[in-house]
Amino acid sequence: MLLAVARKNGQIEILSPVSGDLQATIPSASDLDLQSDVVGLHLFANSNLEFSTRPCTLLTCTSKGNASIRSIDISDSSTESSRLDSSKAWNVCGSGSIECCKVDGNEKFALFGGKGVEVNLWDLDNCSKIWNAKSPPKDNLGIFTPTWFTSATFLRKDDHRKFVAGTNSHQVRLYDMSAQRRPVLSFDFRETPIKALAEDIDGYSIYVGNGSGDMASFDIRTGKLLGCFTGKCSGSIRSIVRHPELPVVASCGLDSYIRLWDTKTRQLLSSVFLKQHLLHVVIDSGFTVEAEIPEEADLPCKEQPVNKIGVVEGVEASPLKRKKSLKNKGDVTESERKKRSKHSKEGKRSKGNVKFMKEGL
Repeated sequence: MLLAVARKNGQIEILSPVSGDLQATIPSASDLDLQSDVVGLHLFANSNLEFSTRPCTLLTCTSKGNASIRSIDISDSSTESSRLDSSKAWNVCGSGSIECCKVDGNEKFALFGGKGVEVNLWDLDNCSKIWNAKSPPKDNLGIFTPTWFTSATFLRKDDHRKFVAGTNSHQVRLYDMSAQRRPVLSFDFRETPIKALAEDIDGYSIYVGNGSGDMASFDIRTGKLLGCFTGKCSGSIRSIVRHPELPVVASCGLDSYIRLWDTKTRQLLSSVFLKQHLLHVVIDSGFTVEAEIPEEADLPCKEQPVNKIGVVEGVEASPLKRKKSLKNKGDVTESERKKRSKHSKEGKRSKGNVKFMKEGL
């Protein structure tokens, strides 16, 4: 299992997510443009093999549109011995700036989009463009919104034909390659740019996060708002990931918090402060921690007596005397009432005699 991280200086590191050890380093002095940042990074799952002498494959894309697929051989001895086995590069845009990149579940196609770049789909085997979106028409006032895509995601892992894209003009668009080149559905969400999108495992629900920290879920079939997540984030949301099995969705952003939410109630489950701006979050559903099971001698036995408060070991506690409650007066018999009244009369007489004797003295 490996983890790929792109640094601000353009350097890419291959790490072990369990130990944090550095496995390989790809320097920025490569065929990528040195004047642009790495905006797209994908580590192919079929390369997640053992570290020893096994290659890993990376897809990288810069903001200038320079994309490349690299196969790296990782050695056991040191990171310096890692070498580049093969590489192929191409350009995904003639002008503009790439801001979002997404690979489908089968890892056969990649989606690109950005400022001045319409979303387009590429075949990774042949490095060829197979589909390009068309700009939406002008609105009723004759105003044309410039193209500016900030995020994108596929609706299903096994279908690359339907995907959702978010724009800088706080709009969410649904595209279907089999239907048309323009969006088949679009709707607005609040008043700030869409910064993060994630698909649900049901195939029709999506999670949307914007630049003001708002997060909500939508039914992409109708564009209906299913609900907003309670617990305001204080910074822009940059990444949303749905757990593949549990009803949990994770988000992170520029407020340096990673948050876990319940997908059903949309309530905040937990939050962790990580002291720096966060751009991406990844969920490893296969990671397990083996807990130490205590021995049977250490486990408490139900048959062992438990000492109560007020009882000293080896000393028998004296029973406490309790007054009889007279709450249930209906349960007292007639004979008991007569005895009590007789005792009370005798007590009064004795008190009177004692008083008379004191006065006589």
